[in-house]
Amino acid sequence: MKNPFLVILTLLVLVSNSFGQKNQMKAFIDYKSYYSPEQGPYVDLQFQYVAYTIRFAPIDSVLQAKIEVSTFVTSEPSGDTVYTNAFALESPRMRDSIVEDFFDNLRIPLQPGKYTAHVSLKDIYGGGKSLDGQVEILVPDAFTNVSTSDILVAEVASPSTNNQSPFYKSGYEIIPRISNFYNQGMNYLPYYVELYNTNLIQDSSFGLRQQIVSTQNSQVMPGYSRFTKIKPSTVVPIIRNIDISKLPSGSYHLTLEIIDRNSKTIGQTADYFFERINDIEVAENVDEIILDPSFQASLTEDSTKYYLASLIPIARPAEVKSIMKTLKANSPDLNRKHIQQFWVQTSGANATSQWLIYKKNVALVQQNYGNNFQDGFETDRGRVYLQYGPPNTIIDRQTSPSEYPYEIWHYYKIKTFSNKRFVFYNPDLVNNAYRLLHSDMVGEQQNYKWQEMLVKRNNSSNSVDNTSGSSQYGGNSNYYYKQD
Repeated sequence: MKNPFLVILTLLVLVSNSFGQKNQMKAFIDYKSYYSPEQGPYVDLQFQYVAYTIRFAPIDSVLQAKIEVSTFVTSEPSGDTVYTNAFALESPRMRDSIVEDFFDNLRIPLQPGKYTAHVSLKDIYGGGKSLDGQVEILVPDAFTNVSTSDILVAEVASPSTNNQSPFYKSGYEIIPRISNFYNQGMNYLPYYVELYNTNLIQDSSFGLRQQIVSTQNSQVMPGYSRFTKIKPSTVVPIIRNIDISKLPSGSYHLTLEIIDRNSKTIGQTADYFFERINDIEVAENVDEIILDPSFQASLTEDSTKYYLASLIPIARPAEVKSIMKTLKANSPDLNRKHIQQFWVQTSGANATSQWLIYKKNVALVQQNYGNNFQDGFETDRGRVYLQYGPPNTIIDRQTSPSEYPYEIWHYYKIKTFSNKRFVFYNPDLVNNAYRLLHSDMVGEQQNYKWQEMLVKRNNSSNSVDNTSGSSQYGGNSNYYYKQD
């Protein structure tokens, strides 16, 4: 099926022209691939129009918008046009000034291959320029075998007999959810998927395995796996609703696999990428947790507080709040249970092994970066090591005639980011208390005057607020920073 990250990219295509422009219409677009035994493969090109950016005109005592929609699809790499369509879309009629986003769906027959959909939108009542964009489409060459459609997540799904609706699917009208971001107030993930040609399986039944997998560690999230036994057919429609109210903040893949009676996957896996923000406390019922003997054996009573606090560098803000609450209770037993709960939620079945690896890293940063007033995990270098792992290279300059002692850490890869660097320095010249001065990693402290900060040791009059643009700092830090 299509790249799960494609949704994020295509969402930006039609919006990109509107950033920073007043009164510019905004729209989101995505596509899903399907197969019909009678008509062959096709895609649904889905649109979401952002209501507050569109002009609604009074029509017969109600408000209504009208959008001019022009679409043509080209085959790649030839560039031949294989589909064209142009029409005026009228929004649902709204009876007050609080207008809501509205949706549309174009059903386009396309043979397996690569395509580009070129879309032009214009707010008829609002005037202004057309909003132009394009979407890359991949129709898989797998629908004649055992396979699945793309996963369609619903904004709203309701039973329907109106098979003339552009949103009709197997007895339901499904308004698509194009955004794959779920905030704390969104506790359910309803989805629809079609299974094709399972009648080719030489058995009286097959299984559908549903899982939610963390992108952070590729672990299956406990409590979100489901297995369903299904009778084979040419097309099997599936509609489900997943309760994600207890799913912690993070990024995930919803995966669906067709499996045989030996749990062997048949065909391709359907995949839906999404992000979740959920400020639930990790250990809200920590006193009810049954302690695993392996966790109990890994922690002495006088070390539980230290190791619980050592989780803060890798914990999300809501988890930090929960950790602090447990620490205040001053109970070794609750500390143990909280540590166990943390690793079960982040690493699933591998909780114990991942905890023991982390425990060794905590000991390592304590030995290398701890000082007289900070434990190793409390230091900037210790936090970065625990959060991102060991750097690929470290440039260590403890003595320099013109600069404070500093280290430059270089990571070839951090998750999806490449070539990220961290600059630490020790302005106090004692206690091994290096501080993070600058990093180009997303979300980290950025200080593009960091070289001037390093040379303040011998040039106290040099102001870091100076905007003269001087680039002569008297040291080699910039050379080392730019080295691969």
